[in-house]
Amino acid sequence: MTTTPLPDVSDIEQQTIKRVTRRMIPFLVLLFVVAFLDRNNVGFAALRMNEDIGISQTIYGLGAGIFFLGYFMFEVPSNILLHRYGARVWIARIMVTWGIIAGAMGFLQTPIHFISLRVLLGIAEAGFFPGVIYLLSLWFPSRYRARMIASFYLGVPIAQIIGAPLSVGLMEMGDAWGFVGWRLMYIVEAVPAVILGVVCYFYLTDHPADAHWLTDKQRTWLINTLAQEERNKPLLVGVQPTKGQMIRKALCNRQVWLLALVYFGITSGSNAMNFFMPTVLASFRGTFGLEIGLMQNGLITAIPYAVAAVAMIWWSRRSDRLQERHWHAGGAAMLAAVSIAVALWLNQPWIIVIGFILLAMGVYSAINVFWAVPGQVLTGVGAAVGIGLINSIGNLSGFIGPYLTGYLFTVTGSYTPGFLVIAALVGLGGLGMVLMPRNKESQIGAALAPAAGGKA
Repeated sequence: MTTTPLPDVSDIEQQTIKRVTRRMIPFLVLLFVVAFLDRNNVGFAALRMNEDIGISQTIYGLGAGIFFLGYFMFEVPSNILLHRYGARVWIARIMVTWGIIAGAMGFLQTPIHFISLRVLLGIAEAGFFPGVIYLLSLWFPSRYRARMIASFYLGVPIAQIIGAPLSVGLMEMGDAWGFVGWRLMYIVEAVPAVILGVVCYFYLTDHPADAHWLTDKQRTWLINTLAQEERNKPLLVGVQPTKGQMIRKALCNRQVWLLALVYFGITSGSNAMNFFMPTVLASFRGTFGLEIGLMQNGLITAIPYAVAAVAMIWWSRRSDRLQERHWHAGGAAMLAAVSIAVALWLNQPWIIVIGFILLAMGVYSAINVFWAVPGQVLTGVGAAVGIGLINSIGNLSGFIGPYLTGYLFTVTGSYTPGFLVIAALVGLGGLGMVLMPRNKESQIGAALAPAAGGKA
């Protein structure tokens, strides 16, 4: 992966950023690909699993989404532990435990097993995504952050592009070999997480000061640049807060909670799409008389993510170049909301597919730009906690969205009502991002100043 040089950048800066990018980003993308395969392969398993063990659409929606309830409960504690033990150790632990639980999905027998294992998978994976976002904030200056987050987030569309045909291919191969295809898929796709968890322990580096793969000059430039950014953050101007103060103020900060609510709205679109697009395509048979085979389903599902991969990289680079976040994130989300709503209103199969393409482009472009904002005002353990809180609250949409979509399908026999609600949530999230105050001075810093006895 390459980085586009910014204007007025020194040679040492270009060399350092390029080396850090090549060292970290491809590996982190690979971890995210595996995470999303294990999290979302349930969407393809459902095409056979639901009938095999008697899962209704409501129960499926509950089980798919309840992953995020476990995620929500343990994300902030997980990020505090990540800050304490370091990303290398903690991300390795996360990967090994989620790999074991993901593999156990291949042995479930009842709807209760399904729901229980989805909760455990959420608990195991809690802290991975915000942990990586926090890790990137320790390695990349703020002017590069949106594009690096976008590069890391390529793991999502890549997982869908390769995961869709891979998952259905494993299911068909298992059926052909006399196995239950969806069980084989769960087990095979869980193995890389365990292996990469072990690799992670030896490969990742927690801090630039420990990066012996950088030259002394590169390491010094990076440490000094990041240290200067930390000193300039509103949280630290004039104060030296304790870790306990940063944790408390991050949890009580109004801006953090506003960001969490915005993220809740935006991710409603991605979560509903990840879990229900394969079954929406399968429903074309009853709605339009259009038969879509298992492999065709997987290939069509991959298209929106392939287009989104290109769009979100371009959009995040544009945001970095202009150093503007709110309109880039909010505008993309509102485009996504309008697109899927109009497509569902027109109610034609290929127009609905185009709606999903625009939904993926808008939502994933918005998410990548969005994550450049928290790191601009949060620091240290406060950043770990704040990012964890935003992600955990936001990802509750992954619980509410799929359950609501499944329930409304059970009641109405159509996916349209559920996705219209999802479109409204995405649109509100985008509007909230646009309207969010741009004040540079963090409320956390302002609140900490009296407690620390200093002046902001």
